[in-house]
Amino acid sequence: MDVLAHGLWGGVGFYARGWKVFLTALLLGMAPDLLSFGMFHLTRPGWIKLRLMGEISGPPPLSTLPAYVFHAYNLTHSLVIWALIFALLWTVRRQMAWLWLAWGLHILCDIPTHSSSYFPTPYLWPFPTPFVDGISWVEPWFMASNYLALATAYIVALLWVGRGNAKGAPRRGGIR
Repeated sequence: MDVLAHGLWGGVGFYARGWKVFLTALLLGMAPDLLSFGMFHLTRPGWIKLRLMGEISGPPPLSTLPAYVFHAYNLTHSLVIWALIFALLWTVRRQMAWLWLAWGLHILCDIPTHSSSYFPTPYLWPFPTPFVDGISWVEPWFMASNYLALATAYIVALLWVGRGNAKGAPRRGGIR
């Protein structure tokens, strides 16, 4: 799935909690990709410019990616690592780290939307992972369906907030 869609899916469940919480969830939803590919893109502004101008398309060839991208991808896209951090946050804070669910959702969405030939999701890393040869998220029909589903989810969230079902303060045991 594309980075923006990951962020939007991560944020939709927290939309009613206010902008600060929503933006935090949005960023956590994008974090696995930003942390694994972000530095690569930041150090290659020419590549980004060519891509934005439509002179190149598609993902960068695997041969052009430095080793740290692959290592970071394994760490950021592992449900095992995610669960350990979730449990640590829960233990230290003595409350559920609800916002962290946006990161976990990113990983779960990537499993069926990545092909096994280009960055299959290592969701069990550091353990052997049976990769899923999923639907490529760049397929036009998938992108359209995904953004239609996102629009529907945000309309529902807007209606929920508009009906006064969301309060300014978190509910007991709620998100902080």
